[in-house]
Amino acid sequence: MFGHKTMESNDTPNGIFKLQEALACADTIIIGAGAGLSASSGFTYTGERFEKYFSDFAEKYHFKDMYSGGFYPYETREEHWAYWSRYIYINRYMNPPKPVYRSLFELVQDKDYFVLTTNVDHCFQKNGFDKHRLFYTQGDYGLFQCSQPCHCSTYENEEQIRKMVKAQGYQIKENGILVPPEGQTPERKIPADLVPYCPKCGKPMSMNLRADDTFVEDEGWHMAAERYTEFLRRHQNKKVLFLELAVGFNTPGIIKFPFWRMTNEWRDASYACLNYGEASAPKEIIRKSILINGDVGEILRSLRYSFG
Repeated sequence: MFGHKTMESNDTPNGIFKLQEALACADTIIIGAGAGLSASSGFTYTGERFEKYFSDFAEKYHFKDMYSGGFYPYETREEHWAYWSRYIYINRYMNPPKPVYRSLFELVQDKDYFVLTTNVDHCFQKNGFDKHRLFYTQGDYGLFQCSQPCHCSTYENEEQIRKMVKAQGYQIKENGILVPPEGQTPERKIPADLVPYCPKCGKPMSMNLRADDTFVEDEGWHMAAERYTEFLRRHQNKKVLFLELAVGFNTPGIIKFPFWRMTNEWRDASYACLNYGEASAPKEIIRKSILINGDVGEILRSLRYSFG
């Protein structure tokens, strides 16, 4: 239906003001959130955070970001889970350093909202969003699943992850901050008895992340999908704002393309795209769209202050 040749990417004149009006006038706000939202909040996978927690792995294996390290074929499960336990802990059980998610919550908390997101770091719930108004389509760093998978259940992993990082010499402070061992290199492996195995078949556990066709859509996933579908059905005739935040083109079929389609088809729907250099919309819906290029956290902060 829509093609890149018919795209409009110029910033909407007075975009912040028009978005303020759209937020105030909307009966319903449907949020679509991508990885850039967490990056804006400080959950970056390169630079200082990577050096602080993974310099020992980087020195040995020469990868330069957390994402690449997650795909490295480690020789042992003890080393694999040493890497992944640090990765999970800092991106799931620590809070982001910037209040971007909180700013978003304060903008929509009094509205009838729903959140569709490809993010897997749980930041929405940690910042006050109602879990019954969230659909994490791509999984959750906080869940294990069978790698086979032999069944469709997932398992919370916080207690196990904490044991894994502590076994490497890390300390967990009262505020949840993970602190590397002082004056020494962390253990780059965990004890064999901490490696997680499936309680049903005994195969190794894996993360509940949509990386291939082994991803488990558990009961909670299906319930969230049904709530989202029902929310859309009940609100399609209301004044809806589709608020797309930092969504790229890696998986546009989850958020971006459906938002465009519904904006086009629903009479009273409008679309706002906030993105760092990639804010765009098809020309077919440009009159119903607000495009703002920039850091999404800064944009949300400007909106929050404008609302007082």
